Amino acid sequence: MASTVDLQKSSETVEEVNKKKKNRGLLDMESDRIRNRKVSVKKKKRSSFMPKFGCFRSEDYGVPTIERSDGDGNFDMESTSVGVNRSPTHLLVMVNGIIGSSQNWRYAAKQFLKRYPQDVLVHCSECNYSTLTFDGVDVMGNRLAEEVISVIRRYPGLQKISFLSHSLGGLVSRYAIAKLYEESSQENGEYRTDESKDPFPEDKFKGKIAGLEPMNFITSATPHLGSGGHKQTPAFCGFYSLEKAAAHASSLLGRTGKHLFLRDGDNEKPPILLQMANDTDDLPFISALRSFRRRVAYANARYDYLVGWSTSSLRRRSELPKRQNLSRIYKYPHVVNVELAKPMNTQEEMSLEGQVNVKTYRVNSAGADVIQHTIDNFLL
Repeated sequence: MASTVDLQKSSETVEEVNKKKKNRGLLDMESDRIRNRKVSVKKKKRSSFMPKFGCFRSEDYGVPTIERSDGDGNFDMESTSVGVNRSPTHLLVMVNGIIGSSQNWRYAAKQFLKRYPQDVLVHCSECNYSTLTFDGVDVMGNRLAEEVISVIRRYPGLQKISFLSHSLGGLVSRYAIAKLYEESSQENGEYRTDESKDPFPEDKFKGKIAGLEPMNFITSATPHLGSGGHKQTPAFCGFYSLEKAAAHASSLLGRTGKHLFLRDGDNEKPPILLQMANDTDDLPFISALRSFRRRVAYANARYDYLVGWSTSSLRRRSELPKRQNLSRIYKYPHVVNVELAKPMNTQEEMSLEGQVNVKTYRVNSAGADVIQHTIDNFLL
């Protein structure tokens, strides 16, 4: 009888021990879960304060696409809805800004393909990323030109080309198209390269970019006039002492810093940004830009502390419209003003130059309407 009681006690003891172990295990799991949750919250808070150099986020947005990478970080993106016997004919090259990368453009690329799934091939450039953006506008422009040529070789069915560039990428793209520009004569519906300067009527000639028809050249918050002028960089609050100190420290950004602050000139040649304001003996900067049917500069009218309104819209400060007179566009909440240059002749009616003034934006949130404005006005 005693032995039976002892067995029962020992059995109960084993059950209690197992129960305690189980409860302890549950408590440990719960404490680990709470600890992990705290860590994830800390990481989330920390990441929210990390600087974001790109304007476009890198998540997918439910737009089915095919991506092809060349192993160097560059990737081409096209819609999965392209027919078997059909290939895109319009190449859209997207170029990142300083310390950026091709991933900055994923959102915009997908939105373009959502709108133009049959016609557009998007190439997100990666030849100038991270600290490679310190190498100078000319070096980066040469890289981009070579990259564009390699893309065109991979897709022989391409017929048209456009550029969409952010910040420093706009200057790089301007240099690249000058390298890729070909002046050609149009005869009987065909184009032939014509290197002679024969003074035929202007409408007899139509330039090409890497053999393709130039369509859209679009920049967003690009310092076309540099960053060294008075009040060109709003972060310096117009203080001459800060602007002067920044100019002296521009070499911290490598050759790019010198180019942006116009400190790269010598007795033989002016600064590169001044060279790019005209055709030179070496490169046809303006002719290349003029060859695009549509040229648009998006500029932040306020709250952009690195690229001023005047430099991104290619105007003197005295030429800027009064902020209180800016007219908001209902369909695009962040687009506050659209200006079109008055055409001087019938030829220029097909190549209007425009400035689009926007409030500062992030396209990964409320500023997506700026990209939508770009898409809606895109010449296909």
